[in-house]
Amino acid sequence: MKHRRIIETLEALGDSDTASRTQSFFKTARGDYGYGDRFLGIRVPVLRKFLPDYRTLALQEVEQLLSSHWHEVRLFALLLLVDRFQRGDESIQEQIYRIYLSHRSSINNWDLVDSSAPQIVGAYLYQRKNAVDVLYRLAQSESLWDRRIAIVACLYFIRQGEFEEALSLSERLLDDSHDLIHKAVGWMLREIGKQNLAVEQAFLARHYRKMPRTMLRYAIEKFPEETRQAYLKGKIGN
Repeated sequence: MKHRRIIETLEALGDSDTASRTQSFFKTARGDYGYGDRFLGIRVPVLRKFLPDYRTLALQEVEQLLSSHWHEVRLFALLLLVDRFQRGDESIQEQIYRIYLSHRSSINNWDLVDSSAPQIVGAYLYQRKNAVDVLYRLAQSESLWDRRIAIVACLYFIRQGEFEEALSLSERLLDDSHDLIHKAVGWMLREIGKQNLAVEQAFLARHYRKMPRTMLRYAIEKFPEETRQAYLKGKIGN
């Protein structure tokens, strides 16, 4: 089976020093969000070099990769799915979207989400706007990663100049307890600001005083320093 050869190849490329640093970076200690994740120590550009060799890998075998206990193998599977989705017809895209949703338990760190949710979930739902209720169901999930998939998938909508879903989900996630959701919401608001600053500012005017500090900092990261300080000190709109 090709997926076994891929895993063997990636295992051979692993570097223990890089793996140790990466495990610390991705918070894999007991009680942290990435607890239990295992790393080979392979950088993303190295993984991407293998994509052309496996673009025709059967989707069933990609699913096997996505079930691996190795973080980088799961990431490689997601990169393959993104590549296939972008090259595929409507039928292939439908299959990949379904595979993605059914394997969410394997998409369990922020880099895995961020490298795939916009390109697969966001792109699929953008073409089928009557199906975006799935984003709201994910945003209500107890799973941190489901909630991050929901808000980060909106990046695809934002880059098409459509902000409604991102703004609605951002509002729903204002009271989320997790720092990784605060960062993701702030990131999406910042991306909206790149497209239409007035839209971002209107959202901030309504909510910035009650937003978690991290969320606000991410949202206003590119603002002029004087404006940033005014937001942080609660002086906008006074």
